[in-house]
Amino acid sequence: MSPLLPRLFFEHFHDTSFVVEEDGELIAFLVGFLSQTHRDEAYIHFVGVRPDRRGQGIARALYERFFASARSKDRSVVRAITAPVNKGSVAFHHAMGFATEPGDGEVDGVRVHRDHDGPGVDRVLFRRRI
Repeated sequence: MSPLLPRLFFEHFHDTSFVVEEDGELIAFLVGFLSQTHRDEAYIHFVGVRPDRRGQGIARALYERFFASARSKDRSVVRAITAPVNKGSVAFHHAMGFATEPGDGEVDGVRVHRDHDGPGVDRVLFRRRI
C-alpha cells in the first residue's frame, strides 16, 4: 500500500496522520487533514488495518485519536468517503457514528453520489459531528 501513502501526507499532515507499529511492522494507519476550505471540518482520507489485526479496535482507536486532534484545532465536523462496494467500510463508519450524506443515487441499498470521483466512480459520503 506504500504507493498510496506518499511521504507528503506524513510530512504535511503529521498532526492528523497516525501509524500503529508493532515490533517494527506497520499494523495500521490513518491519514487525515484539516480542511482549508471549510474551517470547521476535518477529513479522514485513508485508513488501513492489516487484515489479521482487524476487529481488535485498532481502527476505532485511530479514529478517536483523529477526532481528538481535530477537536483540539476547533473542528466540529469530520468527513470521510468510501466506495459503495466496500460494505465493511460503510458498516464501520455507521458504527462510528457517521451519517451517510444524501446522494443522487443508490447502489445495493446504499446512498451514493454518482460520478463523485469521475465518470462511473460513485462514492458514499459520510459526516460526523465531534
